Amino acid sequence: MHQNKGKSIADCLADRTDYAKNPDKTNEGEYISSYECDPKTVQGEFMLSKRQYDDITGRKQASNVIAYQIRQAFKPGEITPELANKIGYELGMSFTKGNHAFIVATHIDKAHIHNHIIFNSTSLDCTKKFRDFKRSGKALAQISDRLCLENGLSIIKNPKRSKGHYGKWLGDEKPLSHSDKLRQTIDDVLAQKPKTFDEFLQLMQGAGYETKSGKHYAFKGAEQKKFIRLRSLDEGYSEDEIKAIIDGKALQREVKKTSAKQPKRQEKSVNLLVNIQAKLQQGKGKGYEQWAKIFNLKQMAQTVNFLQEHKLLAYSDLEEKAKKCTATFDELNTQIKTAEKRMAEIQVLKKHIFNYAKTRDIYSDYRKAGYSKKFYEEHRAELTLHKAAKAAFEELSVKKLPTVKTLQAEYADLLSEKKKVYGQYHTAKKEMQDILTAKANIDRLLGLEQEQKEKEKSQEQR
Repeated sequence: MHQNKGKSIADCLADRTDYAKNPDKTNEGEYISSYECDPKTVQGEFMLSKRQYDDITGRKQASNVIAYQIRQAFKPGEITPELANKIGYELGMSFTKGNHAFIVATHIDKAHIHNHIIFNSTSLDCTKKFRDFKRSGKALAQISDRLCLENGLSIIKNPKRSKGHYGKWLGDEKPLSHSDKLRQTIDDVLAQKPKTFDEFLQLMQGAGYETKSGKHYAFKGAEQKKFIRLRSLDEGYSEDEIKAIIDGKALQREVKKTSAKQPKRQEKSVNLLVNIQAKLQQGKGKGYEQWAKIFNLKQMAQTVNFLQEHKLLAYSDLEEKAKKCTATFDELNTQIKTAEKRMAEIQVLKKHIFNYAKTRDIYSDYRKAGYSKKFYEEHRAELTLHKAAKAAFEELSVKKLPTVKTLQAEYADLLSEKKKVYGQYHTAKKEMQDILTAKANIDRLLGLEQEQKEKEKSQEQR
């Protein structure tokens, strides 16, 4: 939120926070919560922190950012205002890490309940400013998705960056036009059952539309440059038709919902997010309770975020990724085991070469003495070491003894290679574990484990 030209910071803050706290939108302030500030005095508290920042740091604010706003909307009919405000508070705390004061205003004036979360650009200790970071929107969406999934709510299936209306949700393929938004607002206002046309106009103004009367009524929203006449909105939206609906002489026009064509279903290739959300929203029946016993909602939410981040929303992609990760890990693991085995052999070989060299003369004398028992008893320890060394050489298939220097060089090369592979090994292991955990969660959720067991049992019976 920037400071507007010609306006003080205090005035700009008042404009933003007053809109969020609008009693008509928040049920007289019932659905407003806050952290480290009072909603009634939030403007003054934010201003005081900025003055303290100047005094403590001696720095003047370089940018004109005075606060930040998060807008979080929910699918119509899925949530209560109380839960929406609670989730908004948790989102604000998680995103700011408790370092910035904020208010959460839950608006209920639209079909979609939504939150306005406004947090101070200045930190609580007045020594720092919030710095927006690369892909902050994605980080914010992941937190919001997790919170929604934990509470059994829908999340956007294929989120796309857009400047369209923030209350526009699943199913649409193109942004809403100004006329579409106006129709939508009129539908929402009529759903509130205004008793008179004047009350209807007041509700339209409360929804952010400027009204112009005359020969024809027209409306202009905040994003519009020109007024739109009612008569230009097609059937069902003329002044006479709206008045007839208000007077009970006509039924409100049925709102048509368009949906994009769905691709043909292929076995296990549908969007996993759809399957997950369907499971989460089955309700609280026996099936849900049984599933909840073996599955944690937070774990499921983390899995969804993981799948979205790695673009693994088709089961076939997840399955293929799991195979590749496992193969990579197995290959690196084999390399390390092979190196470790050879390094162990070198250590053993070095020991026996040393013992062989140390006892070679004694064994030669033993042979010259005709393998005398008396000589053997006198040099039993040395001859035992010599015999063990020769047995080791045969076991290791050593035809020509290498020098200790050569073995030390080989050992150093293997150790260096092992350290290098270990870095890749740990990365591959972590990736494999994450992928296999996500796949196991999905398999458990979608019942694929049970399906596989039944197939194996059927094959055994044949």
